[in-house]
Amino acid sequence: MSRPRIDALADVRIAGPGAELLPGVEVYDIVLQNGRIADIAPAGSLRLAGAVHRGEGAYVIPGLWDHHVHVTQWALAALREPLGECVSAADAAARMGRVAPGVDGRRVGTGFRDALWPDAPSLEVLDAATGDTPTYLINADVHSVWLNSAALAREGLSADDGVLREGPAFDVSRRLNELPDQVADAAVTAMAAAASARGVVGVVDLDMVWNESSWQRRRAGGFDLLRVEFGIYPDLLDRAIAEGLRSGDPLRGDDGELVTVGPLKAITDGSLGTRTAACSVAYAEAPHPHGLLTIAPDDLRDVMTRATAAGLDCAIHAIGDDAMRHALDAYAAADAHGTIEHAQLVAAADIPRMARLGVTASVQPEHALDDRDLTDSIWVTQTARPYPLRSLWAAGVDLRFGSDAPVSALDPWAAIATAAFRTRDGREPWQPGETVPVGVALAASTHRGSADPDTIAVGQRADLALLAADPRTAEPAALRSMQVVGTVLDGRVTHRV
Repeated sequence: MSRPRIDALADVRIAGPGAELLPGVEVYDIVLQNGRIADIAPAGSLRLAGAVHRGEGAYVIPGLWDHHVHVTQWALAALREPLGECVSAADAAARMGRVAPGVDGRRVGTGFRDALWPDAPSLEVLDAATGDTPTYLINADVHSVWLNSAALAREGLSADDGVLREGPAFDVSRRLNELPDQVADAAVTAMAAAASARGVVGVVDLDMVWNESSWQRRRAGGFDLLRVEFGIYPDLLDRAIAEGLRSGDPLRGDDGELVTVGPLKAITDGSLGTRTAACSVAYAEAPHPHGLLTIAPDDLRDVMTRATAAGLDCAIHAIGDDAMRHALDAYAAADAHGTIEHAQLVAAADIPRMARLGVTASVQPEHALDDRDLTDSIWVTQTARPYPLRSLWAAGVDLRFGSDAPVSALDPWAAIATAAFRTRDGREPWQPGETVPVGVALAASTHRGSADPDTIAVGQRADLALLAADPRTAEPAALRSMQVVGTVLDGRVTHRV
């Protein structure tokens, strides 16, 4: 679907980064040309021509980005049984037993959190509830999958308790995502429309496949709802280097600039929910007391060195403080540039080191509240700092926000509200000393991040979100439920109320 560009936004208030550079006028007109901001002037002072979008006093901010999304898996989650409210393994198994099999004969559920369940997932419990229908339950953190005997047999795998963790779990998730292209692409388009309705103009896609071909197909089919930067995993690095892919390059075979090559994505440890995040201090009742390093430090340095030499940025998953330390060591040794993904537990000494190395913290604020009870129990003895957003920002680390969807919902307003207030659902703020100002949270939700945010200024991309209220003064609940009345991408309206 081709959406024509507009030529101007009329009668809008400017509330995002860049507003501080404008004169103290309440309402403005913004002239757009070739997908860029060509002029900004007090409302009514210019003669607007062409297609004019009337903002009617809406507040304008730069369009928002989600810097960490597993696009296909997030899109397909809408087709799967939600398990986030299950209170026990028996509850989750019983719920899956009532689910009708899909067109491929499998039952798939997603979003369970077993770390605080009173009972553990087991093969016996799941088999009793689900019988001979292959049944898969994907953990909310995506680092483990619970299968019944029929599913294990279908996959040619075995597990005493039915639970696969880390690499084997990722392999199963990839296979579950291999639905017909038309099914997956329709789900991605629906996901993108929902994201646009929240003011999102771009995502970093970190699906664990050769993402270039997926986006070539979608763009050929007319996809134009979001900008996309797609990641490359270490097992595909040789192919990427051989084919000359470099971060920032446009999608091959496409005549636009909506889709570009993103970073090398490497996963160095597990997760808090699966109790596999690599930590310097052991935590109790975990299958691996210090978690797991899923890439040896020397191998991580080597793969990052090769990627950097080939012109690829890096995006390194590191949740535990031990994984963080090794990731920063590798950044220093490889002279690489890029992000730490998650940074959920960071040693005090590594916070200023991250700033000195110029490594960006690509973080998911909603995880802090999703995991607050886990952190206060499973990580209670840790000496490193959990979810240290303000500490990172105060040290000069660039922040970029995301969701890790499907781990958390793809909603930047939830991330912004959590970062600024550290609470939801009426609970007391959790670790309120790690909040950041709303303006910083907004900046971290733009493409360029908190250190050098996208701005409303002449020459900048016409990627904009129009809001019903001023986010800078909104209360926490209002910020979380912010009404987006319009979204503009490359000068085209992709969402309007």
